[in-house]
Amino acid sequence: MCLATLLLQPILPTVMLLDEPELGLHPAAISLLADLLESASERTQVLVATQSVTLVNQFTQESVWVVERTDRQSIFQHLESADMSAWLENYSLGELWEKNILGGRP
Repeated sequence: MCLATLLLQPILPTVMLLDEPELGLHPAAISLLADLLESASERTQVLVATQSVTLVNQFTQESVWVVERTDRQSIFQHLESADMSAWLENYSLGELWEKNILGGRP
């Protein structure tokens, strides 16, 4: 309820940072959350950290960034720049993440 209230506000902050907003949600509600995040992102910058394959599956490649920790630095990779067309014919983004094709693993 709190997330829906936040994401449906008529005036949003300039940037919203949400850490694992899917926690505690029924799996079916995660797609509704993704719709709310997508809608809010049209009006403000929304950054979401997640470990949810289900949530990642709700977005396109262009909407996802992967963060790797290398040599005590955070390295950000925008998936839009990666050519994954052959992979995406057979797998979802979440499945590619689980297979460690996208990175972002512990």
